[in-house]
Amino acid sequence: MSVVDRRILKTHEAIKNAFIELMSEKGFDQITIQDISDRGNVGRRTIYHHYMDKFDLLDKLIGEHINELRKLCESSADLDFVTANLIWFEYFDSNHSFFSTMLASKGAPYFRSRFLEFVIEELKGEVNIIEGKNKGLNEDVILKFFGAAIVGITESYFRNEIRVSPQAVAEQVGILLERNL
Repeated sequence: MSVVDRRILKTHEAIKNAFIELMSEKGFDQITIQDISDRGNVGRRTIYHHYMDKFDLLDKLIGEHINELRKLCESSADLDFVTANLIWFEYFDSNHSFFSTMLASKGAPYFRSRFLEFVIEELKGEVNIIEGKNKGLNEDVILKFFGAAIVGITESYFRNEIRVSPQAVAEQVGILLERNL
């Protein structure tokens, strides 16, 4: 594994934090590289050294979080839905500014679609249409239904439309998944 210079890590963090702050204040389309440069206290050339444009920055930022969620899923594959959801919501909480910006404020619809795609991909191995309560049902319908439900609940949590603790949300979503998958 290669070691990344701490200065590069600090620069990346400054750029990403500036970008997330700006996204929470105004829409993606209104953000310029100069805005990110000013807010992050880095040069425009520095941003272009690390990212092609703001679309590349958004894509890489989303990719990082989806990859982290994927790692969490892999490490919790043997756990029940309730425990696995608690791990997800702990991650959501520790990255609150990113997820709240992407899901609740003036975030990117692109994130929502990538997140939904990821959730469906993770649920695929859990659906059994050969036997049990979902016997004979269409797998795509089940996956889309539960994927949309999970993304919708997560959005509602970040919009403060669900006024319970992250642990309570995670537990209840886990229980619903266990009952129905």
